[in-house]
Amino acid sequence: MTQWVENPTGGRDRGPVAVLRAWAEVLVRPRRFFRTGVAPGDQAPGLVFAALVVLVEELGRFAVVELAERGLVSTGPFAYPAIGGFSPGIAALALLGIVVFVTPATVHLSAALQTVLLIPVAPDRGGISETVQVLCYAMAPCVLAGLPSPELRVVVTAWGAALYVVGTAVIHELRLGVAAAVAALPVAIVFGYGFRGVDALLTLAG
Repeated sequence: MTQWVENPTGGRDRGPVAVLRAWAEVLVRPRRFFRTGVAPGDQAPGLVFAALVVLVEELGRFAVVELAERGLVSTGPFAYPAIGGFSPGIAALALLGIVVFVTPATVHLSAALQTVLLIPVAPDRGGISETVQVLCYAMAPCVLAGLPSPELRVVVTAWGAALYVVGTAVIHELRLGVAAAVAALPVAIVFGYGFRGVDALLTLAG
């Protein structure tokens, strides 16, 4: 049985219960969570959290495709191009690549971009490690982004974007308006493109 392991550097606890607690806390009390749950240099729990969110989201998409092929559900207005429709072996490899390689690479590149955008407005900003963690935990609502509802996807990606703006404001000591402005591009990459929030919005608009 997996046990919690206290992080000796003062970061978040490890283990499945800690992941569930972090998920609930960031949704319910985001400001408090970002103040107390993000520690310099403690990226590992955040990256695990993000990987699990993406795993659940992509498994949801895969399940929808499998059920749709059996005529049990409808994908509605969405095409499901990711892992759905592949053979189980290829789908598993694709899912592994998304979770293990694509997700952390996207998170780190977006955090590096965010750090550059923060330079002129946040002299007392936190480090890139804190930005990585904020981005990871802000993904919490997107566990539901794989379901075939454009309305739901717009809600959860907008919620994730809002959490990221709040976390950016807290960690980098910025006003919300400034945080929203400097976070716009990373938000577009992760929530608009990565979790397909823009696609859902365009579907509703059309």
